[in-house]
Amino acid sequence: MSETDKSDTLVIPIVEEEARIAKRQVASGRVIVKTTVDTEERILKEMLSLETVEVERIPVNRVVDTIPQIRTDGDVTIVPVFEERLVVEKQLVLVEEVRIRRTASVENVEVPITLRKERAAVERLDGSGEPIIE
Repeated sequence: MSETDKSDTLVIPIVEEEARIAKRQVASGRVIVKTTVDTEERILKEMLSLETVEVERIPVNRVVDTIPQIRTDGDVTIVPVFEERLVVEKQLVLVEEVRIRRTASVENVEVPITLRKERAAVERLDGSGEPIIE
């Protein structure tokens, strides 16, 4: 190339711009949560049922031909108790009856208890730690 060719040539630089986006965490505020527990004394009232059993032994000492069954007479359950006795022959003797009587009663009871309820108070702070008033 000659000197004249250099001056006729025009060099144009090609430029390209690039953009980059970056993220970073910035604290813009804080939240303080305070919890408190309130207690409340209460009396619970409830009806309780109570059933008692009374056992009475009645001597019978009677010879029977068959084994009596357990039976109920009103609110009394009768349970026969028997044994075999050797005499000249074998006899089934009803020795006693066990009578079981049930009685029911109701009782009012009061039980003191403590109930707890939790509350939360939220306080918002800005980035410098100052409270945000909403």
